[in-house]
Amino acid sequence: MSTTLLPRPAARTGDDRRDANAAAVLRTVLDHGPVARSRVAALTGLSASAVSRQVVDLVRLGVLRERPELAAARAGGALGRPQLPVAVDTDRLAVAGLHLGVPYTTFALLDLRGRVLHRQEISNRGRTGFAVLRPLLERLPRLLTAVRGGRTVVGLGAVTGGTVDPERGLTLRHGPLGWTDLPLRDLLADATGLPVQVDNHARALTLAEILFGHPAARRSMVHLFVGHVVDAALAVAGTVHLGPPSAAGDLGHLPVAGPPGRPVPGGDARCHCGRPGCLSTAASDTTLFEAAAAEGITPGPDRARLVDAVRRGDPRADRLVRARAGTIGRALALLADVVNPDLLVLTETFAVLDPRYLDVVRAEFARHSHLHRSADLLIAQTRGADALAVAAGAPVLGELYARPFRTLAAAPAP
Repeated sequence: MSTTLLPRPAARTGDDRRDANAAAVLRTVLDHGPVARSRVAALTGLSASAVSRQVVDLVRLGVLRERPELAAARAGGALGRPQLPVAVDTDRLAVAGLHLGVPYTTFALLDLRGRVLHRQEISNRGRTGFAVLRPLLERLPRLLTAVRGGRTVVGLGAVTGGTVDPERGLTLRHGPLGWTDLPLRDLLADATGLPVQVDNHARALTLAEILFGHPAARRSMVHLFVGHVVDAALAVAGTVHLGPPSAAGDLGHLPVAGPPGRPVPGGDARCHCGRPGCLSTAASDTTLFEAAAAEGITPGPDRARLVDAVRRGDPRADRLVRARAGTIGRALALLADVVNPDLLVLTETFAVLDPRYLDVVRAEFARHSHLHRSADLLIAQTRGADALAVAAGAPVLGELYARPFRTLAAAPAP
């Protein structure tokens, strides 16, 4: 299965045709709104009456809203009846999201444009296995009640690293958290009473980019996530690839090498696959933070303390972060040469925080890529601290924009 976010051709059955037409209208309003119905009809190729029917239903359901104040302003004394522009309604509905990471879980509430209404980080306190989930399952219902602010929460997204099967709702393998065949969707649905969509976090970040990000993402893109887990995702023509069995590929085992005479920090550490030299160990947060502690830069493996050291200008911290940036740049060069996408997006703490480190990644990329003599296609994600919060809700938002009526039919009543 792959997740399609661009409007599909109308299907044969009545219900599917209605959902496909509604998706085309909704996506057009997302991209161009506030926009008049006539303009929606021109952009989608649907008849004016079909657009009007979909808009009426989507307004009633709380997905779209009319903007009469804009019609009056735009009319400017012109003859004829002004057309009421419509826009995505960001006031009545919301989606919740969880990003389940190694050091902490991010809980978020998003509006229908993917804007973060509430975000908080919940420490996992070094737990692994089911101990990560147990307190979260108890806490979630109270959190949802406290933050929704009168909105109807239509679903919960849950994303994490490793191999995730979104069709069966399982986390098949997450080495650092010690999860194997974890029924994540069922556990969260039982705790919250919400429809739950689960996915790998790199795929979810890719969904968010296609929905709300760089225009080139809708042509083709690769997203690389570098954290305690190293993951990548691929999308073509607005569709995020999901290969058998629920993995688009495992970039974490890409062999890496440093520049001549300079070994990669962590390059001799053994991956969970048993081999040394895998990208998942050489570039991971775990390796970076442990190296910082081993050199006395930080008192222990700690993201916040290493970030502080970099911001203070500690040359040892700068050297470690630059070395990892170079490793990532070389890996991305190989990946781009194999896939040749229109866009490469990187989510990595220091490239997002400071453009100097993104410049290191881009320089090493351009030096080693055979297809791309510049790094113009390579960007860092632009949402900063909100990136994982938006990714957490992206599986639900992706379903809503692809199949609005079906998604809302499964949602709780207001």
